[in-house]
Amino acid sequence: VLSTKSGLSSRGIDGGPATADADKDGPFPFLVGSRLNSMKDRPELWDQPLSTPKDFVRRQSTIRGLTCVDFNYPQHFHDWKAKDAKKALNEAGLLAGAVCLRYPAKFARGAMNHPNTLLRREAIDLTKEAAEVANQLGCNEVVVWSAFDGYDYPFQVDYDNKWQELVEAFRECCDAFPHIKFSVEYKPTDENTRFFAVPSTGAAMLLVSHVDRENFGLTLDVGHMLMSGENPGQSIAMAGSKLFGIQLNDGFTRLAAEDGLMFGSVHPGMALEIMYQLRRIGFKGHFYFDTFPQRSDPVKEAEYNIERAKAFWNASGRLSVDKLSEIWKEHDAIAALRLVDDALRSL
Repeated sequence: VLSTKSGLSSRGIDGGPATADADKDGPFPFLVGSRLNSMKDRPELWDQPLSTPKDFVRRQSTIRGLTCVDFNYPQHFHDWKAKDAKKALNEAGLLAGAVCLRYPAKFARGAMNHPNTLLRREAIDLTKEAAEVANQLGCNEVVVWSAFDGYDYPFQVDYDNKWQELVEAFRECCDAFPHIKFSVEYKPTDENTRFFAVPSTGAAMLLVSHVDRENFGLTLDVGHMLMSGENPGQSIAMAGSKLFGIQLNDGFTRLAAEDGLMFGSVHPGMALEIMYQLRRIGFKGHFYFDTFPQRSDPVKEAEYNIERAKAFWNASGRLSVDKLSEIWKEHDAIAALRLVDDALRSL
């Protein structure tokens, strides 16, 4: 939950203005998680088994500053139950952040969009199972990213029909678990699906409007926003109070590439604005690092991400509201860049 000490007046559903009070760092107000599967990387740096999710949780518990774990469903629950995962979290001194859908390969032609009604029903039921697992873990968020809801060629699907299927499926999930926040994590493209049914922040916000449920919103991934040609700060501002989750990383923005690099490593100015806009909208979720440290020590990589996220968060709180107002009034690019330069020097 966002601390009241952050000096913010957050923008709520009414769309009122928000300001960031310069200078109050205060305690870091967010739970922080990192990609659990990254704990499989560089096994030679770990002297214990690394074959089960419990092993991954144990390794994550050594990360300084890490406070929560996001689990994939059903990927992380083939060999143990939610109560076992909860026990492992308790032993590690960690909390559950969210449960994230990872639909199995049997849904390659679509999950909630599958042309076979029986498989579509199975995908919806799987999503509701994830919500029940979230209940048992003690968290209240299910993040839905489907690798398969989309198409590859023109004329391959009926766009209106596929869209309505998503609307109806999410309404069913939200109504079945009104105390659980369901968020759609969009992605523009990848090797599984060339064109996703929900390919951008704008499309995701349209879906939120059509689903029309208080407990339905967005999870935005920085790499996915960059892939879409979006400015993450603007996308966060668009989502406003409907932003339920944020996945932090960075990338070189090559066509269709999701690099999963350390947060702020390529686009520090954007990283600063991401944090400023999260302050401005009164973000109340948790931070999650969706990065891919294949060639790095995953524990040290996660610690670096946490350190940098906290530094960017604190720097964003020290930005001068008056200076920003002057910049915005004149659309002053040079002054904006100098403001960023000054803030980055303070990290």
